[in-house]
Amino acid sequence: MIPRYSRPEMVAIWEPANRFRIWFEIEAHACDALAGLGVIPKQAAKDIWKKAPKDWSPYVARIDEIERTTKHDVIAFLTCLAEHVGEPSRFVHQGMTSSDVLDTCLSVQLCEASDILLDDLDKLLAALKKRAFEHKDSVCIGRSHGIHAEPVTFGLKFARFYAEMQRNRERLLAAKKDIATCAISGAVGTFANIDPHVEEYVAEKLGLAVEPVSTQVIPRDRHALYFATLGVIASSVENIALEIRHSQRTEVLEAEEFFSKGQKGSSAMPHKRNPVLTENLTGLARLVRGFVTPALENVALWHERDISHSSVERMIAPDATVTLDFALTRLTNVIEKLVLYPENMQRNLDKLGGLVFSQRILLALTQAGVSREESYSLVQRNAMKVWERGANFLDELKADKEVTAHLKPKALEKLFDLAYHTKHVDTIFTRVFGKAS
Repeated sequence: MIPRYSRPEMVAIWEPANRFRIWFEIEAHACDALAGLGVIPKQAAKDIWKKAPKDWSPYVARIDEIERTTKHDVIAFLTCLAEHVGEPSRFVHQGMTSSDVLDTCLSVQLCEASDILLDDLDKLLAALKKRAFEHKDSVCIGRSHGIHAEPVTFGLKFARFYAEMQRNRERLLAAKKDIATCAISGAVGTFANIDPHVEEYVAEKLGLAVEPVSTQVIPRDRHALYFATLGVIASSVENIALEIRHSQRTEVLEAEEFFSKGQKGSSAMPHKRNPVLTENLTGLARLVRGFVTPALENVALWHERDISHSSVERMIAPDATVTLDFALTRLTNVIEKLVLYPENMQRNLDKLGGLVFSQRILLALTQAGVSREESYSLVQRNAMKVWERGANFLDELKADKEVTAHLKPKALEKLFDLAYHTKHVDTIFTRVFGKAS
């Protein structure tokens, strides 16, 4: 998590002061619930809220100082809290264990991070939709294996990415719901020293669900799913970035990252305009995916609890969310400013002398009574002349007597029609965006 690839709003979620704020709220809400049950004095619960710091930023250093002695972060926090609250602090953390605070806090932080990521996705979806309709009819060559195949439109590319990111939004919503649980169940999760009502009360106050059975920690399959979802979203970011990188290659140049005034592409070659932003996104996606495996390995813990997961989550939770937040925001900016070149799309369509219509000729021959095997052979032998000698596909077909025996020249000409390949674009757009779009 470095400033170069971070945005302040997401970073703030993982700052120590925010973490201590959430810890305090968990403890204070628990005190309110205990007071309601008559376990602690009601005045003590009120005093804890009243006397505790409202802003924990000035006390981060003090908590760190205490931890250097205690070697325990939650105890260091509680000690600092006691310095402010005084006598009522003896009622704080009644029947609770550290994981009640740590795990419930992590749930809150991941929910806060999810809200930012969902907003990021909404902005990206809006950008993709706008560009999809803008270039719905911008015909370009489709490629399979990187080789010219048949015509598509650049709008369809954007529509495909929109649908993918819409699925990712739904996945993230589900992952957020799954991670949003609260555990205030005490040592080994049996509620021996704290009433389950306290957990229910704290969960409601924090907008979380109650963890059905938590042992001493919230089960880590929830976290594994969450980080796996972030990994899938990151892969989709790379999927879009890779398409842009390929489209910007000099030999293609159908799309290009916006190149601002004063921008430099190379320290050695002044002519360079490189797809640096989407290359950067490819690298960031690798990082986010790299956090998935440790999250999966955190699922298996000893008995009711160990802390082998702790060090992992202290690193991957902020790093994964901060990195993905930055990546989604950067990608939205790239999409919004992406420069497209329809004239180059047409140039590339024409590059292979009409070969993009080979399947239509194949199908027309079969419908004219020729076997599929023979039809394929007739089309391919003429197509190979285009590959090998740069001939014109339509001219070669017209000169082939075995082809014209079944398809007259005028009929062949009608088969070389780009509109044939785009006639169902509106249908696809309706499936993706709905009829009202």
